Order: sequence, then C-alpha cells, then structure tokens
Amino acid sequence: MKNRIKTFLFLIPVMMIAACNSGKEKEETEPKEIDRNRFEITSTQFESSGMELGELRQQNFHTTASANGVFEVPPQYKASVHPYYGGYVKRLDLLPGQKVNRGQVLFALENPEYIQIQQDYLEAKGQLKYLKSDYERQQNLAKDNIASQKSFLKAESDFKVVSARYHSLGKKLRLMGMEPDSVAEENLRSIITILSPISGFITRVNANIGSYVDPSNVVVEINDPEHLHLEIRIFERDLPKVKQGQEIIFRLQDNPEVSYEAEVYLVGKSIDTENRTIEVHGHLKNEQDKDLFNPGMYVEAEIQTSSEYLLSLPEEAVVNIEDLYYVLVLQEDNPDGFIFRKTEVTPGPSGKGYISIVNAKDFPEDTRFLTRGAFNLITE
Repeated sequence: MKNRIKTFLFLIPVMMIAACNSGKEKEETEPKEIDRNRFEITSTQFESSGMELGELRQQNFHTTASANGVFEVPPQYKASVHPYYGGYVKRLDLLPGQKVNRGQVLFALENPEYIQIQQDYLEAKGQLKYLKSDYERQQNLAKDNIASQKSFLKAESDFKVVSARYHSLGKKLRLMGMEPDSVAEENLRSIITILSPISGFITRVNANIGSYVDPSNVVVEINDPEHLHLEIRIFERDLPKVKQGQEIIFRLQDNPEVSYEAEVYLVGKSIDTENRTIEVHGHLKNEQDKDLFNPGMYVEAEIQTSSEYLLSLPEEAVVNIEDLYYVLVLQEDNPDGFIFRKTEVTPGPSGKGYISIVNAKDFPEDTRFLTRGAFNLITE
C-alpha cells in the first residue's frame, strides 16, 4: 500500500509538467492576440500557415460597360438560296453543317417549262436572223426610195420585237444556269442546277426530294463564318463612354470561367426605343478563336471604357466584416516572429485578383501587409 502511495505521489509532478508543456505547445501553434487590433505570430506559425507579406502595388483597373448579345456574320456573308424558276427537287444531298464552295452545285430542279423556254429562245434566234436581213434590205430600199416607208417601218418593228424577245430569253436561260450559246435542238434540258453563291457552311435545308419549290421558297441557307463578329447591345446610359477601338472581354454563357478578347469596331447610331439599348459591332482580337464559336451563340461581355493605375493589394489581403474592410499591417518583424495591427481601409475598383485601396496615402511607401492568411486571423 505504501508503495502505491509513493508511486502516485511521484506521478503527480510528472503529470503537472506534461500539462504545462502541452499548454506551451498550444500557445506556439496558435497566434496570440495582444489586444483587439494587434496580433503576434511566431516565425513557426507564419511558415506553417503559408502566410505571405507584400506591399501596395500599382495595378491597372478598368471601368466597364456591361453588354450582351450573340455571334453573327455580316449580311454579305449570308446566303438564302432559292430558284428563279419553280420546279420539283430532283437532287438534294445536303446536310446542315456541311461545307460548300462558291459555284458548287447545291440541288437540281426539274420542270417541263424549262424546255419551253429553251424552245422559245431557239425560235426567236431563228426568226431574228431572217428579220434582221429583211430589216437591212428594207432600210436600203427606203434610202433609194424604192420601197415604201410603211414596209420599212414594219420590218424595223418586227426585227426589234423579236430581238428584244431573243435577248430576254437569253437572260432567263442564264438565270436558269444555262449558257444561251450552248442551247441547241438536240440537247434541250428539263433539269437545271442551282449553284452556291458563296463559300461557307449549310445552316438550314428547307426542302426534300420531290417537293415543289417556287421562287419565293428559300431552299438552302449558308453562312460564311470566316467573318464572324460580335453583335452586342449596351444600355443608352453607357453610349457616351463607348468608342471604337476599346477592348471587349466576353464569356460564353455555358462556360463563364473562360474569357476571350475582342474590340469595338462600330457603334450603332439608332437606339432601340423599347429596351433603350444600342448595338455595338465587335471584332475578335485573335482570329483563330473564331473556330470555337458559331453564329447565334450567346455571350456576356464587358467593354473596358477607361483604365487607371491604382495602388492595390491582393483581394485575399482585405477582409470584409459587416461592410467594413480591414488589412493587417506589419508593425514589428524579428527572428522570433511578427506583430500585426488590424487597420481599416477604403476599397476601390477590383479585378484580376486585386483590389485598389482608396486611402493608400495613409500608409508609408515601405509599409508591408499580410497578403495571405489575414482572413483566418481577423475572423477568429
């Protein structure tokens, strides 16, 4: 029994020493708050927490105008293809997204009326040869007062009427895709082909084999994305600030984390009275980016209307507590650790991970701040 009591009495001081050592370890691993606005941190705590020091630095901040819109191509790089003369679709093997070149056959139409136009052209061509000869003969006879003026005028009228019809039918054949000189009695055609007026990609096909299309029907639509651009709209209040050449930062709706660059090319002159907005035309800065986009894609954009260099700190260095903003200013620095003072600041514009400090002049030029780890200290 005596031995047990001796052992117990021996363990009491050991336990007390261990408890004291444990308290010391806790003190060393946690920052010490000197008062409400001052914090003491050991070098070990600073390094183990990954804290960093930094100074106020000049950063370029932009004033922006918000905008949204879509990708578009200019009207001259869009084509709505329809026939000049109606017919039944004989051949059509196009799909949306398919690439076509200018002059490539898009589809073929068939109609017996095409034969009639060729026949009328050949008949007018044959008549014109005879009437021209008769007109010239009557003209010579009238000069010599051999033929009557009435006969001459009749020959002249017949020649001009058939000549007009001949040239009119020739133009119709060209609109049908036929060269008039190639039309002959032995090769009359009931099928014509419609060619692509531009190079680009098929965006819509509105017909199928066997369907009848007339001149008012758009059969195929084509877009040329080589000239893809932004058509965005700004609010009326931002119009005085937006000018040609300003930078546009835009993002896609389904991928807001990635941004792209463009610049203002044209600013519209008419205001949408319903939405009080105006159109802005933008060109991509990196032309290779156009392969990532398609006409009609929605974008959210910011136009950088002005820029200014301001003294700033990383956003992580500024802590917001109930709409008041604080930083930790280094007061003392020695081999054993650091002492920081919590100081209120007035924030200004922010962007790209930095926030400007409006009252930066309140701090000497060589002032150092805790730029990483301030949040955990202030809010604990």
